[in-house]
Amino acid sequence: MNLRIAPESVKRNTALWLRQGISPPRLAFTLALGFAIGCIPVIGIPTVLCAAVALAMRLNLPAIQAANYAAMPLQLLLIVPFVRFGGWLFASSPRQSVSPRALLQLSPGGLLAQLSGLAGHALFAWLLLAGPAVVLITLTLTPVLRRIPALAAAETSQ
Repeated sequence: MNLRIAPESVKRNTALWLRQGISPPRLAFTLALGFAIGCIPVIGIPTVLCAAVALAMRLNLPAIQAANYAAMPLQLLLIVPFVRFGGWLFASSPRQSVSPRALLQLSPGGLLAQLSGLAGHALFAWLLLAGPAVVLITLTLTPVLRRIPALAAAETSQ
């Protein structure tokens, strides 16, 4: 009994599965959404959120996760700018020192409150920028993806 599967058929079937029902605008939207969600300034949330969004909106799950993982280095780089931008947006209250030394001197409850406030500011800043970023990335990627013959054929067949 030979259970050997030809590598060519695996590649072909995988490619068909990845492209299944994907038009260039929908794939561009999926990639843009995955990239934007991947930049959420809270570690550990984007992967689960991307999966939930992909399933709820019937988007290509491998594509959204690939964009999410591509955004991970940017996610780490953007945490501090998002915290600062969010802090600037909520500057109506007096600013407290958020230096590492000041954070280490807080009680566990105070530390949790300070960090959750910083995370809230960062998430609000991300929310303000994520929507326009998704639109901009989608509009930029759609014409590029239309140049890919397999995707253009998928668009005309739908």
